[in-house]
Amino acid sequence: MGGTSTDVSRFGGTFEHVFESTTAGVTIQSPQLDINTVAAGGGSILFWRNGLFAVGPESASSHPGPASYRKGGPLTVTDANLFLGRLVPDYFPKIFGRSEKEALDAGVVAGKFVELAKSINAETRKSMSPEEIAYGYLDVANEAMCRPIRSLTEGKGYEISKHRLGVFGGAGGQHACEIALKLGIQTVIIHKYSSILSAYGMALADVVHEEQEPTNEFYNGESLNILSQRVEGLKKKVSTQLRQQGILEEDIEYECYLNMRYQGTETAMMVLRPADGDYEAEFLRIHLREFSFVFPAARSILVDDVRVRGIGKSGTNDEDGQGLGEELANMKFRSVLESLVEKEVSFPF
Repeated sequence: MGGTSTDVSRFGGTFEHVFESTTAGVTIQSPQLDINTVAAGGGSILFWRNGLFAVGPESASSHPGPASYRKGGPLTVTDANLFLGRLVPDYFPKIFGRSEKEALDAGVVAGKFVELAKSINAETRKSMSPEEIAYGYLDVANEAMCRPIRSLTEGKGYEISKHRLGVFGGAGGQHACEIALKLGIQTVIIHKYSSILSAYGMALADVVHEEQEPTNEFYNGESLNILSQRVEGLKKKVSTQLRQQGILEEDIEYECYLNMRYQGTETAMMVLRPADGDYEAEFLRIHLREFSFVFPAARSILVDDVRVRGIGKSGTNDEDGQGLGEELANMKFRSVLESLVEKEVSFPF
């Protein structure tokens, strides 16, 4: 969770991919990691619309930023966390305001929530406190972040409660516990480098090249040799591209896929070659998990595409990652709690 959005993905031993996505009404057919994004970040603006709490998708961005940044910005998710004591101004650097030398402004945030409470209560004829209203906005934001998690798990036949919630990004830790509670997840993992985990991951990223060809074969004993030859042909193309980028052949790992579907249906599934090489059994397992049924054995299975993904495990990337790891390991971090205890900061909850 960052300033403008929250990105969600699922990892179950392998990285899951999608091959077609639609963003803002534009459909893109290109392999990419299966990441769902929702407009709920620290800078998402809080609205009162048609008698309902609404969070985003509009963002206060970095300028003017949230109201607490002292630049005349609107109330945001960050401000709600600040108002409820989940952010402590004393622990933040004094880089806000026009001079960029001031602390987060809790006073202006409190004033804005008081005014918002008066407006909402006058319209609804209720008597909600400013704290209840701030918590209501956070609850809306948390629910928005739960939706893509459910889509990537329950929507694909996985049980959410058997997962662990990995948290990163500058704002992730402020919402992790309540999201886990909503989803029934028992364990939350927050890496000690969580706020810089995306940048850290970029330093360790592998070099990847993919090749894909359409085909139209029934998956049976007669077509296995043809499909195997096409896979080997794509491997050579992938290898050539990666070696041109300085990757040694022995550092290349290959992932082979068949895009399979039942004859007479339009739902194709990209099936990664299992350890035993039985694509059909793997296709049936995935189909049963996602749709809760399989057709009788007499129904033919078609292969629409053959795909090979080459992953270059370059020594250069390993050295960069090792160097960054050593640098971070030697840095001295003080816990937030230790700092707050020294300053005798009280918690308003």
